[in-house]
Amino acid sequence: MIRTTEKLGEILKKRGLISDEQLVKALEVQRGTTKHLGDVLVELSLVTEQDIASALSKQLAIPFASYASGLLSPQRGDGLDQLVPEEFARQHQVLPLSQTLNSLTVACVNPLDLIALDSLSRISRCEINSVVTTKADLDAAIERFYGSTDSSMLREAIGQSFGQGDSGVVGGVVEDEESLDLDRLKQAAEDAPTIRLVDLVIREAIKERASDIHIEPFKERIILRYRIDGALCNITAPAKPLHQALVSRVKILCKLDITQKRLPQDGGFATSMEGRAIDFRVSTIPTIYGEKVVIRILDKSASLLDLNRLGFGAKQLAAFRDSAHDPYGLILITGPTGSGKSTTLYAALNEILSPTKNILTIEDPVEYRLEGVNQVQIKPSIGLTFATGLRSFMRQDPDIIMVGETRDLETAEICVRASLTGHLVFTTLHTNDAPSAITRLVDIGIAPYLVSSTLSLVVAQRLIRRLCDRCKEAYEPEPVIRERFKITEELLYRAKGCDACSTTGYKGRFGVYEVMTLSRDMRNVIANGALSHILKDTAIADGMSTLWDEGLLKVRDGATSLEELESVILLDR
Repeated sequence: MIRTTEKLGEILKKRGLISDEQLVKALEVQRGTTKHLGDVLVELSLVTEQDIASALSKQLAIPFASYASGLLSPQRGDGLDQLVPEEFARQHQVLPLSQTLNSLTVACVNPLDLIALDSLSRISRCEINSVVTTKADLDAAIERFYGSTDSSMLREAIGQSFGQGDSGVVGGVVEDEESLDLDRLKQAAEDAPTIRLVDLVIREAIKERASDIHIEPFKERIILRYRIDGALCNITAPAKPLHQALVSRVKILCKLDITQKRLPQDGGFATSMEGRAIDFRVSTIPTIYGEKVVIRILDKSASLLDLNRLGFGAKQLAAFRDSAHDPYGLILITGPTGSGKSTTLYAALNEILSPTKNILTIEDPVEYRLEGVNQVQIKPSIGLTFATGLRSFMRQDPDIIMVGETRDLETAEICVRASLTGHLVFTTLHTNDAPSAITRLVDIGIAPYLVSSTLSLVVAQRLIRRLCDRCKEAYEPEPVIRERFKITEELLYRAKGCDACSTTGYKGRFGVYEVMTLSRDMRNVIANGALSHILKDTAIADGMSTLWDEGLLKVRDGATSLEELESVILLDR
């Protein structure tokens, strides 16, 4: 019988981990969602996963186990992997620890998931006893117990490409790629070892949470890299003679021309892994040593397109939601390439999606496919640009329009005109902060009075790496650092590195946002053609929190390091 005599929030408050105000904030974010309070508190960087697990242990009167303690190290060969199949363990986040007669002890992240535990009881025909742990520790323990099959097979396949084992992997591939005829190239690309190697490279990238795979040829070797949490990491690469077979295999998956090696090509394909639908966007370019391939990985999981999961503060989220539910207006999302603008746009559309609304998007490329949304891919080669597509949209009786990027005056004018005529328009710009978006529109050629009357909201954003909960270490900042950044906290946290985070010190990323609403004062300032620094001062006076201030809050909460913040966001001066 699970005991819940005391609420989780009260336990955390008693331990001094959160304040009354922080608990109220978390409950507001949780309202209207299916999330657990603990998940919300972790997402807001108010507590760590270990804090929540320890509090759950007390609340439910069940043991708490950590990976470091050695309690999450079940013995292999005892038949536990037969009682709890690997697929079930990964899907439901449970790990068998021990069996005594008809009693099975398992570690789990959510001991209140009674459906999963009941299913496990039926599968194993045992009574289930729960031990609570963190997701990071459980993932590491599952990998250790069941074995990282894909990783070991990938290492084996790469080793074989160098002739360490089955030399047939290299097969008919010759050192001089230019001399490889079409028949032999196609045969090499469709050989079982090549197919297996490409499949393992992709599966391992997905498991490592990579956003991109880079296959880069050089004179005597291939460089294979994954982009994880925004940073490129070198991965052991196969032998150089296998390069063209790998490229050709990827091209075959995308239905590209394998004989064309002198011009860039773009394509894509889709697959599913562990129940998740995943799209891949592929780009090839010719280099002096052969074709370089970049594979963008797009996880179409609906959970990623949830505004509550993006990292907005409670006040920021409320302002964004209010504008997204307005019947008309212009909403701008700004930031550099790779800052998550598209994800924010899709999350907003996913939230306001309704059978009563006609939603049209024009994108380059279409990254996520949303059921019930009419999405258009631009094709400049045949004259389908953002501007031409938008002109056609106005004859399609739209309620909501999303434009992947506003690049020129014509596109900007149509966006403004659409918002003036009763449509809600979402689009993106490349600017450093929210107030600069106004200056950018004016520089493009939009009259200040039109910007003032149509603009509803501007969101600037960045993605920052999250410190690994398992290995981050506390330190006392130097006085000069305290003075420079106005830090009063006794301790901050910095990256250290461990196996769980591949020695980087970081695991995962979260968004930092600057949300600028349009008050009457701001609209007057815009209409008068004010300079960017006046726009920023007015926005701050209206209550806008800058990107730097929002990021510094995350540093103070221990979610990220000061070094990471400085590398992503410029200090306000």
